[in-house]
Amino acid sequence: MRRSLLSLIAGVAVATAAAASAQVIKYPNTPPGLILQGASVGSKSTLLFLSGQLASPIDPAKATTPAAMATLTMADFGDTKTQTISTLAKIKAALAARGYTMADIVKLTVFVAGDPAKGGKMDFAGMNEGFKTFFGTTDNPTTVARSTVQVAALAGPAYLVEIEATAAK
Repeated sequence: MRRSLLSLIAGVAVATAAAASAQVIKYPNTPPGLILQGASVGSKSTLLFLSGQLASPIDPAKATTPAAMATLTMADFGDTKTQTISTLAKIKAALAARGYTMADIVKLTVFVAGDPAKGGKMDFAGMNEGFKTFFGTTDNPTTVARSTVQVAALAGPAYLVEIEATAAK
């Protein structure tokens, strides 16, 4: 009886430890795809919400003051793929500054403005190509739950992509 009770207590301890370590669960799509079907975050996790991030100018020497930004054009920021990569790089740096990694992201919301070079339609393929440089890679084999929507415009006429991120660990 005593041995059975000890086995039961040990089993509960192992199950409790496993549950505590599995506070973030990512649910893959079936069949597996570029993004997750969803994710759940347990009550013992710490969440980080990043506000929408925009691309940086391709040339780092370009000024980024509000007045200077008003003079920059789409050519200064690049196409949708280029802006997606730039924006995700900013997110990666913001996460790292707070002790998180790209693998800790559970949800992205991506806002894509219509590209004049694409007849005013969003460049979904270009955004996905930029996305694939950060997710499903050797450095980060994970992916995220994601919504992508076309918007009429972003904070400035030169921007094609804005991304919000939610991370958990």
